[in-house]
Amino acid sequence: MTLGFPKHARTATVVVLVAVFMTNLDLWVVNVALPAMGASFSGGGSGVTLGSLSWVLNAYAITFAALLVVAGRAGDRIGQRPVFLTGIAVFTLASLGCALAPNLGTLVVARVVQAVGASAQIPTSLALLLATVPAERRTHATRNWAAVGGLAAAAGPVAGGLLTEVDWRWVFAVNVPIGIAALIAGRSALPKPPARETGPLPDLLGALLLISSVAALSGALVQAPDRGWTSGGSVLLLAVAVIGGAAFVLRSLRHPHPLFELHLLRLPRFGAANSGSLVFGVAFAIMLLSNVLWCQEVWHWSALRTGVALVPGPALVPVVTLLTASAAQRFGHGPLVAAGGLLFTGGMVWRVCFASVTPDYLRDLLPSQLLTGTGVGLALGTLVAAGVHALPGHRAATGSALVNSVRQISATIGVAVLVAVVGSHVGAASRHDFRIAWWAAAVLGLATSAIGVHLSRGGSGRTASATSKEPEADAQALADAS
Repeated sequence: MTLGFPKHARTATVVVLVAVFMTNLDLWVVNVALPAMGASFSGGGSGVTLGSLSWVLNAYAITFAALLVVAGRAGDRIGQRPVFLTGIAVFTLASLGCALAPNLGTLVVARVVQAVGASAQIPTSLALLLATVPAERRTHATRNWAAVGGLAAAAGPVAGGLLTEVDWRWVFAVNVPIGIAALIAGRSALPKPPARETGPLPDLLGALLLISSVAALSGALVQAPDRGWTSGGSVLLLAVAVIGGAAFVLRSLRHPHPLFELHLLRLPRFGAANSGSLVFGVAFAIMLLSNVLWCQEVWHWSALRTGVALVPGPALVPVVTLLTASAAQRFGHGPLVAAGGLLFTGGMVWRVCFASVTPDYLRDLLPSQLLTGTGVGLALGTLVAAGVHALPGHRAATGSALVNSVRQISATIGVAVLVAVVGSHVGAASRHDFRIAWWAAAVLGLATSAIGVHLSRGGSGRTASATSKEPEADAQALADAS
C-alpha cells in the first residue's frame, strides 16, 4: 500500500495510519471491556452502577465532539505536524493514566484527556497523509486512510475481548508502546506542511457551553433510574442542559468565529442529513452497548466470547459501504439511507421477537447483527456524504466537522438513553427492559428511513459543487461511517 515512493514517505504514511487505527480501535474495545471495569471497581464493596460506568464512554465522546473543530483549526494555524504529534503524545500519556487508574473517577478524567489527544490527531491526519504522498497516489492513500476505520471496527470487538480476558487495563496499556513508537518515527518522518490560516481559534467558551449542556443531559438521563425523574438533582441537570444548550446556540449564531456554523443547518439537505445522523447515531449507540451488556450480563459470556460474537455486525459496515458506493452515485443518497434505516429497524425488531435469556446466538444475535450491520453500512456513511455534498466546496471541511460532532453527541445520548431504560444495575434488568430499548432503537431506525425518503424527494443530491469536489471527501465520509 505504501510502495513506490521514498522510504521516509512510507514511514510517515505508516505513522499516520497506525495513529488513526489506534484512536478508532479505542472506540470499540472500551465497549466490550465496560462490564469488566465495573466488576473491578466494585471489588472493594462499593457498587459501581452502569450509569457511573457510562461516563467512561460519554466523557470521551462529549470532549471529542466539542474539541474536534478547535483542534482542526489549530492545525491550520500552528501546523498539522506539531498538532498531530502533540495529539499522539497526549493520547499515549492519557492511555497510561487509564491503565493505572485506581478508581472510576480517575479513569473518567483520563478518558477526557484521551479525547483531547484524539481530537488533535483525527482532523490533522488526512492532511499530513496527503502532504506525504505524491499527487498521483493521493486518491489511493486516502482510500487506505478511509479503510483504517473499517479495519478498527472489525478488529475492535475481538481485540477488546482478548485484552479484557487478561485484564481490562490492557485495553488502554496496549496504546502506550504503539504511541511511543509512532511519536518517535513521526518526529523524523512526517512532513512539515506550512500553516494555512492566521485567524483566531473558534469560540472556546462555546465549546465549554456545549460540553456542559450535553454532559448535564447525559447526567440527568443516567441518574434518573436511581434518583427519579422529578428529584432535585435530575431537574437541576435538565435545567443546566436546556440553559447551556440555548446559550450555546445563541452564542454560535452571534459569534464571529463560532465553534459550529449553525446557519449551515438552514440548508435543507444539510439539515436533514444532520438530523438523520443524530437520530441514527442514538439508535446505533443503543444497539451496540445493549448487545455487549446482553451477552455479558444476561448470557454471562466472557469478554472474549462476546467480542467474537459481535464481529459480524461491525465487519459488515465497511464492506457494505464500499460495495454500495456506486449505488450512491447512481441513485443518490436518499434511497440508501431509507433502506439502511429499514434494515436496522428489522434487526432491532428481530431482537425484540427472538431474544431469550437462554443463549441462542444463531437464532437471536447473529441474524440481528447481519441486518443492523448492513443497515449501518448503508445509512451511516451515506448520511455523512449527503451532508458534505449539500455544501459549497469551500464549506466542506466545516460541514464535515459539524457532522462528526453531531455523531459523537448522538452516541452520548444513545448510551444515556439505554441506561435510563434498563437501569443502572443492569444485572437486575429484565428482558422487558431491553425490549423497550430495542423498540426505541427500531423507532429511531424508522425515523432515519423517513429522513432518507425526504432526501430522495430532494433529488439525487449530486450538486454541481459536489461533483467537483476532490475524491477525498467521499473517502472521508467512508471512514467516518466506520
